[in-house]
Amino acid sequence: MIAVSILNRLIMAAITLFGVAVIVFVLLRVVPGDPIAMMISPGASPADIAALRAHYGLDASLTMQFWLWLKAVLTGDFGTSISLKRDVLSLLGERLPATLELAFAALALAILLGSAVAIIGTLARRTIFEPMIDSLNGLFLAVPDFVWALALVLVLGVLFPLFPLSGRIDPSIDAQFATPFYLIESLLTLRFGIFADICAHMVMPVLALGLPLAAIIARVLKAALSEAMVQDYILLAKLKGMSELRLVLQEALRNAVGPTIALTGVQFTFLIGGSVIVERIFAYPGIGNMAIDAVINRDLPLIQGLVLVFSALFILVNLAVDLLVAAFNPRLAHG
Repeated sequence: MIAVSILNRLIMAAITLFGVAVIVFVLLRVVPGDPIAMMISPGASPADIAALRAHYGLDASLTMQFWLWLKAVLTGDFGTSISLKRDVLSLLGERLPATLELAFAALALAILLGSAVAIIGTLARRTIFEPMIDSLNGLFLAVPDFVWALALVLVLGVLFPLFPLSGRIDPSIDAQFATPFYLIESLLTLRFGIFADICAHMVMPVLALGLPLAAIIARVLKAALSEAMVQDYILLAKLKGMSELRLVLQEALRNAVGPTIALTGVQFTFLIGGSVIVERIFAYPGIGNMAIDAVINRDLPLIQGLVLVFSALFILVNLAVDLLVAAFNPRLAHG
């Protein structure tokens, strides 16, 4: 049953990606602006312009352009970036790991911090500390990630310069990497100095992305824990002499984690989308930063590749979340 469900989801994912590809392809070609006009020199002849348009396949009809592009994508050819003059797939392969490392680090921070706040808030329910914790969490929830990024730049980058303001690694470090996953590779190869430098560059972007998500996780998990704590099985366990902390961690948490996982997965997709602005603020070399440059330069092949990558990530994350929720809820897995 699970295999059939996954197969159905993958088929729907393929249909969704096709729909996204059609919409983006059409929209990029009906909006004002000509990417070729941004590339040519002032003295270019009409023949040079026509040759350049033919090189990028922009001289054919819209239907033919889409068919040629789709056929190339299915063979792994995403085209050549108009602004960077490089293969789009290789650019995505270089930048995507940086964004994934940043996103998963922010997710780990959000889960740890949000879970801790939720558990502490549950233990402090019906005390004077509960409204204080809820108010503080509400404050963190109200501040968007780009505001956190600007505040962190001011505090930790300017007033108290504890962490680097931009980049992924110090340019003075002569490090050779076999893969674009710098953080993981430096740790596995025991290059702890490089690993520490990469972590230092990630601190502020990770905080900017992780703090709002941590507040969401804390609110949802605390509500689920509070609801679980008044159930009959909790009261029965309390009568048996189980401590409050053990009740929360051992009994209530496993029943409250399901809804939290579902919401966290949805918010994680928003976190990846939010990395666009945060990466720009910190000049972090991920696909979010590259997406802004692609839009500014109206780089059609690169924009199309980026949209497909973002869409595929969202679909895969949602599929993984469904499987995790089913794993924590045997009734859903059976269904």
